[in-house]
Amino acid sequence: MLVSTTTLCALFFFLFIIFKFHHRKKCCKYPIFREYPFLGMLPTILWNLWNIHDFITEALKKHHRGTAEFMGPWFTNMNYLVTSDPINVHHMMSKCFDNYVKGSEFRDIFEAFGDGIFVADSETWKYNRSLFHSVFKQRGFELFQEKIIKNKLERSLIPVLDHVQQQGSVVDLQDVFSRFTFDNICSVVLGCDPNCLSIEFPEIACEKAFDQIEECIFYRHAIPKSFWMFQKLLQVGQEKKMTKAYKEFDQFIYANIESKREDLKKGIKNIEMEDLLTTFMKVEKGSQVVVHDDKFLRDVAFNLFVAGRDTITSALTWLFYLIATHPLVEAKILQEIKENFGGINIEKKLGVDEVKKLVYLHGAICEAVRLFPPIPFERKQAIKDDILPSGHVVNPNTTILFSLYSMGRVEETWGKDCLEFKPERWISERGGIVHEPSYKFISFNAGPRTCLGKDLSFIQIKMVAVAILCRYHIQVVKGHIPIPNLSIVLLMKNGLKVRITKREI
Repeated sequence: MLVSTTTLCALFFFLFIIFKFHHRKKCCKYPIFREYPFLGMLPTILWNLWNIHDFITEALKKHHRGTAEFMGPWFTNMNYLVTSDPINVHHMMSKCFDNYVKGSEFRDIFEAFGDGIFVADSETWKYNRSLFHSVFKQRGFELFQEKIIKNKLERSLIPVLDHVQQQGSVVDLQDVFSRFTFDNICSVVLGCDPNCLSIEFPEIACEKAFDQIEECIFYRHAIPKSFWMFQKLLQVGQEKKMTKAYKEFDQFIYANIESKREDLKKGIKNIEMEDLLTTFMKVEKGSQVVVHDDKFLRDVAFNLFVAGRDTITSALTWLFYLIATHPLVEAKILQEIKENFGGINIEKKLGVDEVKKLVYLHGAICEAVRLFPPIPFERKQAIKDDILPSGHVVNPNTTILFSLYSMGRVEETWGKDCLEFKPERWISERGGIVHEPSYKFISFNAGPRTCLGKDLSFIQIKMVAVAILCRYHIQVVKGHIPIPNLSIVLLMKNGLKVRITKREI
């Protein structure tokens, strides 16, 4: 009797596996990868994680309108609709914006972002956006940023690169940019400069903690929630690193908040322009003054760090890699700089209004972030059922991933030369800048969530690019192959190793 019962249980289990497997196959009409029992399509992802962005791009090309379904392990919530179709993106980001939100699971994964603008929905998001908009669109803030960037260029970036050039040593240009942008965003948001970028290349704990948080968030996307939640409970693996980094960075932020509040009590203010932390402590809303608590300010600061540090680092790193490996593009940028700035005292002329005239450089930046978008993927969750323009059915609570990386490599969108670095595609016949629809050129997001700091980002990148290119020739070290890292921001895994030589423009 014991044997027959065991056999019967095994038979039922076997039949259940067959039923479950075929049921999932029936539900998944457009599978992006082969599915395995229990594990779903996760093994394929993990096996190709080292090259995940290119791998997904090639997989999506084989499907109708670049849209397919990913089924995760059984009994997990890792089932996604994945798309690279700009019309689908336009539908979600603009036409049916209210139906597609970040959702609670997104906020769990991006826990470190708190209730900031990148993870918030509805009224919380609207409040954050209106707050940022009121500051970012001021001419005074634009000039405030210009002053900080020029100061950082003159006192840190140029002296460091001069030292590297004189030593004749190899330098990781991505690390240089990362330190530059960290100092810069600290000055803009917190009103302090930690001096990460100096000849000594010091180890700054809060900067490394920030990097670790972003890497851990990426891994939360790649494994079932129950698994990383279990790791978090036991404090092992990536989640142990996450907790430590989270605490490290929060200590840094809260210490600055406390210091700012003390300064305000004493009446100490920056006469020319307040940093964002001070600005957001108290804001006027109609006839009332809203006082924000420390948690709100911490979340604002963290989200601004993501927006103004690693995204700029990514854009600068890939831009300089592409310029260094395309001599004709470099020559045209140098010619444009010479025509607009002349050959002497460039640093004195370098400013917001001057760099806005650099059309070809603008095109080069657009190409760099088209091919290598700083945020390589976006995630949305449907509230109600819907049908995408591609014909794919969306059920309530369906999670949709759209690959910004893949969208920049679609022939139907960008032409057969979509993999080429061609700044010319952004320049009109009259010599002006071509403005593509945001849902097509998605690197700065689209619809109501379009990046508020887009123009400020271009200004910063252009100022850094001009300051470096007019002084130095950048040469990528022979044999160095850039590999995208596994993070929510598209940086190079092993950095950008280069040699620097002096240039006379």
